[in-house]
Amino acid sequence: MSVTETETEQEGATAEAETEIGTETTTVLAVASAAEEPVTPARRAALGGVKPWIAAWGAVFVCSWAGNQFSPLLLMYENREHFSSLLVNIFLGVYVLGLAPALLIAGSLSDRHGRRPLMLVGVLAALIGSVLLALGPAGAPFLAVGRLFSGVSVGVAMAVGNAWIKELSQGRFDPGAAEDSGARRASLAFTTGSAAGALLAGLVAQWGPLPEVLPFLVHLALAVPFLVIVARLPEGRVPGGLAGPWWRQLGVPSAGHRRFTRVVLLGAPWIFGSAAIGYGYLPTQLAGATGSWGLVCATAATVIALGVSSAIQPLAQRVHSLESARGLVAAVGIMLVGIAVVALAIRTQSVAIGLGANVVIGVGMGIALVSSLLEVQRIAGARDLAGLTGVFYAAAYAGFLAPAVIAAVAHLVDVHVVLAVIVGLGGLCWIGILVASRRHLPADERGLAADGPGARARTEPSRPSIAEHGAPAASRIASSIER
Repeated sequence: MSVTETETEQEGATAEAETEIGTETTTVLAVASAAEEPVTPARRAALGGVKPWIAAWGAVFVCSWAGNQFSPLLLMYENREHFSSLLVNIFLGVYVLGLAPALLIAGSLSDRHGRRPLMLVGVLAALIGSVLLALGPAGAPFLAVGRLFSGVSVGVAMAVGNAWIKELSQGRFDPGAAEDSGARRASLAFTTGSAAGALLAGLVAQWGPLPEVLPFLVHLALAVPFLVIVARLPEGRVPGGLAGPWWRQLGVPSAGHRRFTRVVLLGAPWIFGSAAIGYGYLPTQLAGATGSWGLVCATAATVIALGVSSAIQPLAQRVHSLESARGLVAAVGIMLVGIAVVALAIRTQSVAIGLGANVVIGVGMGIALVSSLLEVQRIAGARDLAGLTGVFYAAAYAGFLAPAVIAAVAHLVDVHVVLAVIVGLGGLCWIGILVASRRHLPADERGLAADGPGARARTEPSRPSIAEHGAPAASRIASSIER
């Protein structure tokens, strides 16, 4: 066979590979194209020599701070402003109304227009939220709207910032990073930012001056510089997407993947549902036991849950498995035990048991966040990572509505019955995750992003991938990019 014929066959194989495995080809092209925006010396100097992922990490940190600085202040507003328990718990959850749309829209838009402009919106929303919360003494509407903007900020940070950290934790941006570094760094940015915001706000509210204003002014001083820092960060990938109106980009094909719908989504609401019950609702029910130390107790509960969650995350990789949902099975079970301990703390009016409940919840949260993000990254690939991350966090943050729901029905049904029902529902989700634990693994489907009408049947003979065609096919794709 002549050299010309051999090259012709290789080119034909390459074309077939590109046609049959569009997902893999798109990923290769996206990764290679990302090199078009180099990390120039000027850009490195603008960041003070700091690795780009650290700067992106800081942006997610300040946005997470904005979302959680309000949590330990519920007792203060209830006592000083004489708001009802239902109203303060509505304040805790109202930001979901800003968070959910931001999660669902910002991620997909950033896949099309880039991470940088969307993350700037997130930081700006955090600043607006803190300004409005600082005006809270003027009336409840300022608190409600401020929480709404805080929700937008956290939504953008979770969907866009987490994907950005992941992209900046690999390749030329951080060549020595481990494969799971992006997921661990992203989840750590959220938990440490949330814990720091709650700690400072609670301490100032208990012992500092201007407790209804100063915590938010501190956040403003911390967050303002990130408007400049984010503007100087490099994109982790070249923006792109579907042609036509912007709303066409909002679709997230991998959200229909059975692994996502039958494993990840079943565990997601319990992450922040258990957190909101542990450090949002519980302190309001222990007011009689804590007395004048109520704010300290609320702050301690928040910091313990989020601090334990942060501390456990480096170990969560050992629990996670590529062959099953072992990490989520363990995490959901632990969080349900934590909610049961919350019920015991309320019945016995024990602060110690309540703080112990938040330790248990924190362990479950940390494992669940890392395992869920690793599952999301495997399912989504590079095409719609931010979009699927947004869908996951939208489902997870829906759990923050739990305290408002409990407070709304607690005057009709005993709170212990309500918590027992919640644990029962969680048990059903746990069984569902266990049943699907080893099913619908992305590796079994050779990169197909969704199990739906457009997906190939599992029984169809598998097609060879680019890698299986050998180096000639891959090198020709890379050469076409260079040309």
